[in-house]
Amino acid sequence: MTGGARVLGSRRVFAGRAFSVRVDEMENAGGRRWALEVVEHPGAVAMVAMLPDREIVLVQQTRHAVGRMLFEIPAGTIEPPETPEACARRELAEEAGYAAHAWERLATFYPAPGFSNEEMHLFLAEDLHPATAEREEEDLTVHRVPLAVARRLVATGEIRDAKSIVGILLAAERFGVPTA
Repeated sequence: MTGGARVLGSRRVFAGRAFSVRVDEMENAGGRRWALEVVEHPGAVAMVAMLPDREIVLVQQTRHAVGRMLFEIPAGTIEPPETPEACARRELAEEAGYAAHAWERLATFYPAPGFSNEEMHLFLAEDLHPATAEREEEDLTVHRVPLAVARRLVATGEIRDAKSIVGILLAAERFGVPTA
């Protein structure tokens, strides 16, 4: 039973490398039935990687699903049994070429709870230093951007990725960066 509805049955209709999809047959207390598609995801991490002088690391990459190049904070998918913290450390090195001495969890949230069980773990990474790691196959470019500029890019809609918006706004609030 979830929220007044119960699951009558469930079947997996797709199992891929990054996620699976199942269809749950649901019924509410009044007897109405429907099918609910659920994307099952192992979870993900994202980090606001803070450099000196309040600069943050952004990666620029093409996102095929939306057909455009996006600016995002570094992020990646948890590879079970990996912990969110271990994944964040790995992804920061793989995507941006940095490691951090100081880590703090900023938030944990569901990016799209209407159709997915993905849980996003957002971190603040500080006291950065260069790190060597096998670079991912993704074609991305690393940028250093002042936090105030990143916040302005959120306000103007130039940064449209949800995890990046959440991370940048939380970091801007933490460090007293005013609204543009």
